Amino acid sequence: MSKKLTIIDIFGLGFMTFAFFLGAGNIIFPPKSGFEAGSNMPLSVVGFIISGVGLPLLGLISVALSKGGFSNMTTPLPRKVALLFGIAINVILGPALVCPRAGLVAYNMGVASFFPKFSSVVYSIIFFTVCVYLALKKGTLLDAIGKVLTPILIGLLVVLSISVILHPQGGTPSATGTYIHHPFSSGFLLGYNTMDIFASLMFGTLITDVLKEKGVSDQRTLCKYLSYSGIISAAGLLFVYVSLFYLGSTSEGIALPGQNGGQIITSYIIKLFGTPGCVILASIITLACLTTVVGLLAASAEYFSKHLKYFSYRAWVVISGIACILVSNLGLNGLIKISSPVLEFCYPLAITLVLLTFVQQKLSSPEKSYRVIMAVTAMFSLCDALRDIAQQYHEIPRWLSLPWFDHLPLAKQGLAWVLPMIVVLIFSLKDTTQIGLSYRRSDR
Repeated sequence: MSKKLTIIDIFGLGFMTFAFFLGAGNIIFPPKSGFEAGSNMPLSVVGFIISGVGLPLLGLISVALSKGGFSNMTTPLPRKVALLFGIAINVILGPALVCPRAGLVAYNMGVASFFPKFSSVVYSIIFFTVCVYLALKKGTLLDAIGKVLTPILIGLLVVLSISVILHPQGGTPSATGTYIHHPFSSGFLLGYNTMDIFASLMFGTLITDVLKEKGVSDQRTLCKYLSYSGIISAAGLLFVYVSLFYLGSTSEGIALPGQNGGQIITSYIIKLFGTPGCVILASIITLACLTTVVGLLAASAEYFSKHLKYFSYRAWVVISGIACILVSNLGLNGLIKISSPVLEFCYPLAITLVLLTFVQQKLSSPEKSYRVIMAVTAMFSLCDALRDIAQQYHEIPRWLSLPWFDHLPLAKQGLAWVLPMIVVLIFSLKDTTQIGLSYRRSDR
């Protein structure tokens, strides 16, 4: 018989999900966006919330609807393509980008604030060793993270958020860069950097496994609890993002143009709380990064152990942890620079996959439709990625900037893939097909 969770367990599950999502990118990007958006902050925060909160929530629900996690969601795609996509997402989330970035942010905004001469290499070894240890204890994640670490993290975030809203420390700067004319799309694209829609696909499977280990076996009950956890998590993320955007948009005179989100939030909190504020900030960052890395290591190791059966779950956790230590020494700015074109290619594919899960039953030919729609999305998102590479690296040939691409709808906002994907999707629906057949028959 399927076990029912108590109210405490349900909130613990939601808190655990919130902690998994709230990592380095979720904290360092909103203040910078708020500062650059300035007076246009409301539109940019709406865009960010759609991609940083709404899409991950849809991702969790899509996992619940698929009744088999990410692997079941990609069934209509060619098997090798689905496997490569899954590996790419897990490598991005695990040892390649997100986990090393979290470790670097935890060091730069945590230990380095008090002990600037403390070796970053030594810290990364300690940090990722702790993460590996907790990830190996997968059966106790709900108790350790959901019921112990996350309540502490939420308490610290509430203190910070209320203080920022009640006692803004600076003025509102003027909008700069793309936020002058395109604040909404700029905020939306910044939400890519959280990588949370990737994480939702993996966390959904991991949370399902945690629930099963708690004795929840009925599929309908699993879907219900997974949806509850997503809603609780989304509410927490919404509260944090609005607070951090507001922090950034009231940082004139405190922060300087060109500073990253970590520097902006550090300067602001020192102004607000003085030196003790560094302790609050260091605690928030360390806990947020720690819980996220634990979740990502567990989720990616779970996927690799099922689909790349060369090693066990425990071995994949250890291998990923070692890789994180090595990659984290590239530096924060280097990782952010590398991640940008990768995300511009992969993120639209993940968004499209989630949306297709909701309309799968309405497609005239699911397998064919999936392949065509995903191929169209990949083609246009690849063009966006190539343009980003050409802009970042001046030694790259100029033709890679694809100047003709600017004439496409939403191309200047980095969303050229949206309209073609929607058009192909509409023509793939059953109702559209039936309308076309009826029209041709009446024409005869």
